[in-house]
Amino acid sequence: MSTISELRHILGTCRTIAVVGLSPQWHRPSFFAAKYMQAHGYRIVPVNPMASEILGERSYPSVTAAAADHRIDMVDCFRKSEDIPPLAEEAIAIGAKCLWLQLGVVNEEAAARARAAGLAVVMDRCVKIEHARLFGGLNWAGVNTRVISAKRPQQLPY
Repeated sequence: MSTISELRHILGTCRTIAVVGLSPQWHRPSFFAAKYMQAHGYRIVPVNPMASEILGERSYPSVTAAAADHRIDMVDCFRKSEDIPPLAEEAIAIGAKCLWLQLGVVNEEAAARARAAGLAVVMDRCVKIEHARLFGGLNWAGVNTRVISAKRPQQLPY
């Protein structure tokens, strides 16, 4: 379970995100989440072997191929839980800081392997929802963010 301070640290330091399984279709959750993060100053590196370009960025067939052209901080996985172990190995091999598994995606063995290699691991959470919750996007709509503070959160420098 990631704490609020851990999530803030991850989202504050991981500025280049390889999104594995990013769909070029605007109505898919991966597209929506990546577009939101891109609009908030993050560099999105699509990883989808079936597309050549998504969100104005070149799409790569694998995390390793993306890492040849970009310094990847976070590997954000929109894949089934059973597809995660090789992605975790790629994240470790390229020196990523974080392995993020989206809502509904949990793989304890891959997470343990990534943690043992020094990566932060977040499972069963959406990067877009967590960013909005922790950096002031959801509370304006009356959503209970479970973050109690007398101070407004510091905004990311973008």
